[in-house]
Amino acid sequence: LGHPDSVADGIAEAISRELSKFYLRKYGRILHHNVDKLLIVAGAAEPSWGGGRVLRPAKIFLAGRATNDVNGEPVPVEEISVRAARTYLDENFRHLDVDAHVEIFSEIGPGSVDLRALFEKGKVLANDTSIGVGYAPMTDLERVVLETERFMNDQLREDYPELGEDIKVMGVRRGGRIDLTVAAAFVDRFFDGPREYLASKENVLSEIRDFASSLTNLKLDVKLNTADDPRNGVFYITVTGLSMESGDDGMVGRGNRVNGLITPYRPMSLEAAAGKNPVTHVGKLYNVLAFRIAEKAYEIMGTDAAEIYVKMVSRIGHPISEPQIVSVEIVPEEGADVKRYFSDIRDLVAEQLEKVYELKFEFLEGRISVF
Repeated sequence: LGHPDSVADGIAEAISRELSKFYLRKYGRILHHNVDKLLIVAGAAEPSWGGGRVLRPAKIFLAGRATNDVNGEPVPVEEISVRAARTYLDENFRHLDVDAHVEIFSEIGPGSVDLRALFEKGKVLANDTSIGVGYAPMTDLERVVLETERFMNDQLREDYPELGEDIKVMGVRRGGRIDLTVAAAFVDRFFDGPREYLASKENVLSEIRDFASSLTNLKLDVKLNTADDPRNGVFYITVTGLSMESGDDGMVGRGNRVNGLITPYRPMSLEAAAGKNPVTHVGKLYNVLAFRIAEKAYEIMGTDAAEIYVKMVSRIGHPISEPQIVSVEIVPEEGADVKRYFSDIRDLVAEQLEKVYELKFEFLEGRISVF
């Protein structure tokens, strides 16, 4: 949630959502936009026991393209986008003072004439030639990493107000053992000195161990803020709970994929899904849909499937419900007769392609996360 790349993803997606709602309310349909080129340039801060200060605010550059006029009537793209960015920051990062700690600049320009035409034809046509990738099920390692981060940002930060939102969980499995390395930004004003910080850190570490251990039968080891060096006075404390306050930049699409993970041992699309329009941009739609098809196919096959991989390829200018190819790769459990599932899985793919037009409503309601 609070890593600078994820902050960029979250803001971009919030802008797309608010633009879509405005277009739909004002003009009866979502108009062309892609605001997925957002950049965060870190500021400068001076954390200190008892409370430090932000010396220079982080700069957030909103970039991309959006329909800014309809039949000569201007659309307040900048106003909508800046307000959406501020609201997202204010609602998600409790130690961040949006007025004092960030500066927001909008450089969103008008949309490409060619891409706008794909909307104006009255049909839902793909506005890119792109690939979507998904798989199921998650491994123990993937589930532990994902759920641990969510646990920390959803529950632990309520119990530990000193815990910031910038949390990164790295997991490594060696045989039957999982090692988690967690980086979590603590907020300086809650501590008078190192003793209080180290005590809080130990409590948080214990909570993480207990929670993560409940998710797997594999052996588990957890380390927290391993760059701390008490002898030399080095501790991971921040003013805002976010590393973008000082020295860590962020950009849309550089972090988690649409399933909330970075999985180098799995096929992945490099598409930046956040901020893309939810109507025609297959870089967004197909990645979400590929995971959905994989998960539902795994439910159909049950214990007969070890792994399922789905890859989808679009063609610009063609209906989004008619990809060039949908590849469903099944890794069966030993002795399983997978052919008996082929018909059901083909039907599943056809059904999900018919429903691709409905995804936009789930995006507008914030029911689909893309990072």
